[in-house]
Amino acid sequence: MTARPPEPPAHDAVEILERETAFQGFFRLDRYRLRHKTHEGGWSQEITREVFERGHCAALLPYDPKRDEVVLLEQFRLPALAAGFAPWLIEIVAGIIDPGETAEQVARRETLEESGREAARLEEVGTYLMSPGGTTESITLYCGEIDAEGAAGIHGLVEEGEDIRVFALPAEEAFEKLRQGEIVNAIGAIALLWLELNRPRLRTRWGGS
Repeated sequence: MTARPPEPPAHDAVEILERETAFQGFFRLDRYRLRHKTHEGGWSQEITREVFERGHCAALLPYDPKRDEVVLLEQFRLPALAAGFAPWLIEIVAGIIDPGETAEQVARRETLEESGREAARLEEVGTYLMSPGGTTESITLYCGEIDAEGAAGIHGLVEEGEDIRVFALPAEEAFEKLRQGEIVNAIGAIALLWLELNRPRLRTRWGGS
């Protein structure tokens, strides 16, 4: 066991009885003993839960309003393979928020590193819990205005083992890939569904129509 993890935020309907770090590697796994208030009143029985501490992330869907194209990424994901999916996933730009960084700073940095594009204007879509049954991870999602012309090639940081294929698609073709089940990454799906609803407004605002 490693050092005691930081205190979670206090909540008068939750009593943390014990917590410990069960594993510390690139990510951290904390184990809790707790009880909480029930919907019917009173307190639950004591329960034990593990929480995957992965950090918080920012993600960005690069969108060119003039060409009406999105820039997407394809890269290898071992957990997808372990879950029975094809291991090369179609995704959007994303990265972990380090201490001292804002979500927007990360979104802009990762857009350049992963896609070779620079984001101009950004619109925040929202902040979402990725899998609250097991991890604290949240993702702050943006749509970013980019120039998609020539978006292609292999990108990413070699020192981080990244091998990212970048490609541009007409927005309608990306929406169809989502409908056909070719895009199974949840945050990418949320971003594309949001764009499908907001594309006319964005094209007007960003000068695409």
